[in-house]
Amino acid sequence: MNAILFSALWGIVMMFSGVFVKRKSTVSLLAIIGIVLLFVANAIELNTYQPFFYIDSWDMLRVNSFNLSFLAVVFGCTLLFFLLSASDILKVGEHGGEYFALIFFVLCGISLCATFNTLLILFIGIEIMSIPLYILTGSDKRNLKSNEAALKYFLMGSFFTGVMLMGIAFIYGGNPSASFYIDNIQLGKDALNPMIATGLVLLLISLSFKVSAAPFHFWTPDVYDGAPTVFTSFMATIVKVGAFFAFVRLFENSFGKIHTQWQTLLVVITVSTLLIGNITAVFQQSVKRMMAYSSIAQAGFMLFALFALNERAKEGLVLYSAAYSVATIGFFAILIKMKDYTIEGFNGMGQTNPVLGITATIFLLSLTGIPLTAGFQSKFYMLMAAVENGAHFWVVIAAVLLAAVSAYYYFRVIQAIWFKQPANANPVNEEEVSGSFKLLLIISAILIIVLGVYPELLIQWLYH
Repeated sequence: MNAILFSALWGIVMMFSGVFVKRKSTVSLLAIIGIVLLFVANAIELNTYQPFFYIDSWDMLRVNSFNLSFLAVVFGCTLLFFLLSASDILKVGEHGGEYFALIFFVLCGISLCATFNTLLILFIGIEIMSIPLYILTGSDKRNLKSNEAALKYFLMGSFFTGVMLMGIAFIYGGNPSASFYIDNIQLGKDALNPMIATGLVLLLISLSFKVSAAPFHFWTPDVYDGAPTVFTSFMATIVKVGAFFAFVRLFENSFGKIHTQWQTLLVVITVSTLLIGNITAVFQQSVKRMMAYSSIAQAGFMLFALFALNERAKEGLVLYSAAYSVATIGFFAILIKMKDYTIEGFNGMGQTNPVLGITATIFLLSLTGIPLTAGFQSKFYMLMAAVENGAHFWVVIAAVLLAAVSAYYYFRVIQAIWFKQPANANPVNEEEVSGSFKLLLIISAILIIVLGVYPELLIQWLYH
């Protein structure tokens, strides 16, 4: 509850800052203060389970240690995003305060998606999360690719919103209690009727689109490539994991008792996502576009949380959210400073700027899933959750093989960083790389290693 109220209120504060605050540095400072307050307010609720202001939501919202811990990860990663990339957000256009306001409204939508207890709040949360993203995607008005990406994202997003609404309508009409509350849908007590089955499939399709799972991923490469890089970083991490949490929460609470009846369909989506994401990323020359396809592949691993629906899957989802977000935000922060977004643009970075080269390598190793990184631990938790589920063991083997494919395209960038000679004197815009920026990258890399060695540091909060 604290997260919903604070994110909405601070979004309004940031809107007014765009009008009354002239110094851009003050705008970014206000945004950082806001996300810190948001993190603290959520942490207080996690410790006390008491919001600052009690509002009777008629049980449409429900909080527990799981969703509050997840929100803590989301707000912590957003703080890292602001610290690393606030200056880049301000460079996108003349409306820096509005950009930050839209991001806080997205966080409000994610907070609703994490705590919803009715299909109506799920729909509202998804929309509050999605609509500001359409604007952020097209925020670079001078770039035709940005305008095209925004239009494509808006049209595709609107269509799949209709699919979601149709699924909700079928679920409402088909469940015996005629209720939108996810606890009252009562699936599994009676035979699965055609209306419920249709609604389930439609919800599965619409939420698969939101998390860019194949074969509903087709918007992702063009939107991620066309959007300003700093907002691509935000969409590929914090927004994606927020949609995933809503996905898992809905299907566990509403359809968990008939898990075996839709698990086979999910297997097809999971394997397709892993296959298409990894194989297509191999052929990309633009690192930004490669990371877009990589995010599709990473979504395939996160789908194991939905595939397994057990305690280890929940632990893995929270750990994966942190590991994937920190590594991707850190790598995109470096990518923004590059003069050339191709793989050749990274040539010799380890020689000309060792701090950026080392941290970029750690981020890529984590995304690959190399031991002693948080990425390895998160993938391990996901695969173990699937093994404990006991069904479709071949999917685990396929995931491991396709993870090996991902090593190829990630290591191409690492090879360029350390084993190629730079084409220019310095592949990085050195004037944009400050000492504090390097320090934050080092802290992010250390955090990835710490979580890789001691993942319980994060997981223990689920049982607080």
